[in-house]
Amino acid sequence: MSNISGILKSIRDIMWQDTGLNGDAQRIEQLGWMLFLKIFSDKDLELEMMDRKYKSPIPAEFHWVKKKGNWAGDDEGITGDELLEFVDRKLFPALRNINVSTGNRRALIVREVFEGNNNYMKSGINIRKVLNKLNEIDFNIAKDLHAFGELYETILKELQSAGKSGEFYTPRAITQFITDIVDPKQGEKILDPACGTGGFLTCAIEHLKKKANNVEARKALQENTAGWEYKPLPYLLATTNLILNDIEVPNITFRDALDQPLTNYTEKNRVDVIIANPPFGGIVANNNENNFPLSYRTKESADLFLILMIHLLKAGGRAGIVLPDGSLTGDGVKQRVRQRLLEECNLHTIIRLPNSVFQPYATVATNLLFFEKGKPTKDIWYYEHRMPEGVKSYNKTKPIRLEEFDPIKKWWKKRAESEICWKVPISTIKERGYDLDIKNPNKQEETHEYSSKELMKMLEVSFNKSNSLLKQLKEAVK
Repeated sequence: MSNISGILKSIRDIMWQDTGLNGDAQRIEQLGWMLFLKIFSDKDLELEMMDRKYKSPIPAEFHWVKKKGNWAGDDEGITGDELLEFVDRKLFPALRNINVSTGNRRALIVREVFEGNNNYMKSGINIRKVLNKLNEIDFNIAKDLHAFGELYETILKELQSAGKSGEFYTPRAITQFITDIVDPKQGEKILDPACGTGGFLTCAIEHLKKKANNVEARKALQENTAGWEYKPLPYLLATTNLILNDIEVPNITFRDALDQPLTNYTEKNRVDVIIANPPFGGIVANNNENNFPLSYRTKESADLFLILMIHLLKAGGRAGIVLPDGSLTGDGVKQRVRQRLLEECNLHTIIRLPNSVFQPYATVATNLLFFEKGKPTKDIWYYEHRMPEGVKSYNKTKPIRLEEFDPIKKWWKKRAESEICWKVPISTIKERGYDLDIKNPNKQEETHEYSSKELMKMLEVSFNKSNSLLKQLKEAVK
């Protein structure tokens, strides 16, 4: 088996030497389209062997295959300026304009991936080196595919520290826990309307694969698990993620979930399960808030997504989603959104998470909401998730782990109030103006008695800081 980890490290080292790449986000996008094309082409070869009538949507000149004279698969193929010109002037234009008139879904995926992404590398020699490294991996070999699939999650995780791109990645522990709790079933339609890099979708697919015992069940799994994503990089990464999970034609649509009037979604569009981490803190673009009833119009994306998800659920449908503290409180539109949630759905559980779960991308406190559509809320259980002993905050090297949710899973089946969990009746919620930001009433206040020596030291630090500020002000006045 190829040393997948070593290959990826070598590719990183090559990319860092290229002057065209600036930062993690560009490096991941660059690696993303190259990986996608390699994986897609390897899958094409497998499909051609299984079905003689199958024909790849990628023209032969641009296909990634291992044969003499091929642009990518031939380790002794074109390089330098010739390769760079081929990629920029031929490959990208051809795949961005690939023929989709036949309705071939695989062709559409290729076009959408290349329409939204770019080649940033400036050295054809470095491109050749990366291609040759990728040629060492055969994605039709189960061991290579499995090993790479595990490492792909690491690549996606790097987005968390890549500036704004961090919004597209939800920690694996969160996606897995929500999926385990919501427990999608065979035959149910599952949707993530803001799928990012596909974390929830891959968890749902893995969850359902365990019960898919025949070809028909696996085919239905592919069709019933859907995602929407409106930004090119996460769309590329999510599509690749699902192909790595043995989904030949990922059911991911390249679109903004808020781009249509709410009334356009009828019963045929409704789903059984929604698992999602909708964008929050963002400003809705293109006046898409006008697609919603007047009483719910807002520029806050999380609130509009919540209304959309309530609307998209079937009666009896279940949801597990991530929302920030800001969506649990506030008046006006925010209050009306929460009221609709509580009147149309049974919001039975809110898991309160520490504010460092999404660091370093975001430091806001977040919550996991679980609800079922069709019956109004009578009571809400709250559970305050605490960090492991000795851990002050989550970070890149110490992320939240799935096993930390084991106590919640145990409590879920036999609930009782304690220092970290409490139940609130709907009457109390209504009295609070549907404010859901309810602090733990059982939490013991932490106290710390300082010694005289500690107090003197604290005062000294405070005085020194004050003197320093006063000195700066005097200098400024002069």
